Amino acid sequence: MTTTPTLNSLINCPQPNPQANLRLFCFPYAGGSSMIFRTWSNSLPRNVEVCAVEYPGRGRQIKSAPIAKLQPLVKAIASSALPYLDKPFAFFGHSMGGLVSFELTRLLRLEYNLKPFHLFISARRAPQIPPTKPPIHGLPEAELLEELRTLNGTPKAVLENPELMQIFLPFLRADFAVLETYNYTPQQPLDCPITIFGGWQDKEVSHEALQAWREQTTATCSLQMFDGDHFFIHPYQNSLLKLISQELGVRN
Repeated sequence: MTTTPTLNSLINCPQPNPQANLRLFCFPYAGGSSMIFRTWSNSLPRNVEVCAVEYPGRGRQIKSAPIAKLQPLVKAIASSALPYLDKPFAFFGHSMGGLVSFELTRLLRLEYNLKPFHLFISARRAPQIPPTKPPIHGLPEAELLEELRTLNGTPKAVLENPELMQIFLPFLRADFAVLETYNYTPQQPLDCPITIFGGWQDKEVSHEALQAWREQTTATCSLQMFDGDHFFIHPYQNSLLKLISQELGVRN
């Protein structure tokens, strides 16, 4: 089938590959867009098609209202993703994207009897571990901006541009609300392999919180650490994609 998205689809395939026999769905971090993954196909096996998720309120979905609760967001993504699940598929999610991809995996199992052959979770604590920091999605603008500076995920040029921040803030608040209002519900563990990625200097997610993902699958679960902070995904992109390629190559 063609992977040209419809206008209302939350799935964006930056480099369509009809000959691919695997699809890798990529889920951005809070405040991120599908553009994070626009070049990933260049460093992955040729048989892999990258399908990036575009959360409402940004990028190709700039005219859509942001979604501030996890379950409605996951259901909307599932609706867009279903036409793409006719081939073996894997999920990669960084930070917020890790939680979204995990809950999407559980929804697909429950409602469609579908599952990814591999789940890649990056810079996100295991879902059963409660938060340790107070919520920030409802903070006044000045305080929220200070928190964003601390997290080091929003470019300084954006933080210092009032016009850009008026565009970014609504979906940033929605993304943090998705995370901060999430309530974990125990279910049977997954039966697909999980690979966890983390940063040794990540102040948001501890090594122990990453290791706790082992409780979420009856299959293999491995942990790979990088010498970086919460956003190691950028400076260590090549190393990260090499590890992902090795796992996808095993499937191929």
